[in-house]
Amino acid sequence: MHGPAMSSWLLMALCGVTGAYCLLRMRNGTQEERRTARAEALMGFGMAAMAVPAAVVTPPVWGWAVYVVLFGGAALRALWFARHKGHHLHHLVGSLAMVYMAVAMAAPGGHGGHQVAQVAGGLPLLTGMLLVYYAAYVLRSGARLRPVAATVGAGGGPTGGAWGARPELALACRLTMGIAMFAMLLTL
Repeated sequence: MHGPAMSSWLLMALCGVTGAYCLLRMRNGTQEERRTARAEALMGFGMAAMAVPAAVVTPPVWGWAVYVVLFGGAALRALWFARHKGHHLHHLVGSLAMVYMAVAMAAPGGHGGHQVAQVAGGLPLLTGMLLVYYAAYVLRSGARLRPVAATVGAGGGPTGGAWGARPELALACRLTMGIAMFAMLLTL
C-alpha cells in the first residue's frame, strides 16, 4: 500500500491485532464459528502483511502471486461454505478484494503497489464498487455494535466466558477489518 508510513504502520498493527484475536476466537465455539474465525484470521494477517510500508519492505514480484493463490483459494473455500451460511459471501467478497488488490499491485506500472489506479491492473469502477460495499458493511456493522450489559460474577469480574467467546468483540473485529479494507482500497 502507499501513503504515509505512519498510516501504513497503524493499519498493519490494527490488522495484525485483529488477526491475533481471531486466532483466539478459534479456541471456542462451534465448528462453524471456528471456521469463520480461521477465515477472518487469514484476512487480518493478510491485510497486515499487505499494509507493511513499501519503504520498509518492498515485496518481491512473486509475493503478489502468493497473495493471489492464497486468497484465490480462500475465495473458493468461502464460495463452498456459502452454500450453508450467508456470512461466507462476505468472506468471498473480502478474499476476491484481496486478489484484486494483489493483481493491481503487481501490474506493470504499479510500482509494487503504488499509483495502481492509473494502470490497467486497477479498475476504477471495480474499486468504487468495493468501496461502496465496504462503506455499507462498516455502517451496518457499526450500527449493530452496541454495549452488552455485563454480568458480574462472584469475584467482581464479568462473566460470560473467555475473551474468544465474546460476540461483541467478534463484531468489533469484523468492523475493524471492514474499515481497514476500505482504507486499503482508498489507497489503491
